[in-house]
Amino acid sequence: MKLLYIFLLVMADQLTKLIAKINLYPDVNIDLISGYLSLTYLENRGAAFGMFKNKKFFLVGLTSLVIAFMIYYLLKNKDISKYMKISLILIISGAVGNLIDRITKGYVVDFIHFYIKNIFDWPVFNVADIFVVCGTILLGIIILFAKE
Repeated sequence: MKLLYIFLLVMADQLTKLIAKINLYPDVNIDLISGYLSLTYLENRGAAFGMFKNKKFFLVGLTSLVIAFMIYYLLKNKDISKYMKISLILIISGAVGNLIDRITKGYVVDFIHFYIKNIFDWPVFNVADIFVVCGTILLGIIILFAKE
């Protein structure tokens, strides 16, 4: 069942990226909430915040190792909590979604742009990034507050 959830989340990520690639164009923004949220097509050739730009083989290798370890841990440990399973499923799904882009395209499709007028500008991201961030936050909460 865990692998089915991962598959479904990866497909949701890939579908949103396909829709973005078909409907958005570089340097063209579609405002969803003017001054705060827009759809902006971007080909990210690095990792988070553009780090490791054009280091495809490094990113593919490292991501593949991390995914393999997390899948092994998720499937091998039957007694982990429901929330730990959810956090790992989210992180794995996001990592796989972006890995698929890196392998097949050489870049990751990003398209969600959050900003606050001219005050704050978050880098453009995608659904896989949301999965990774939410899963990591949940994992952090579990590590900090879970009872032994």
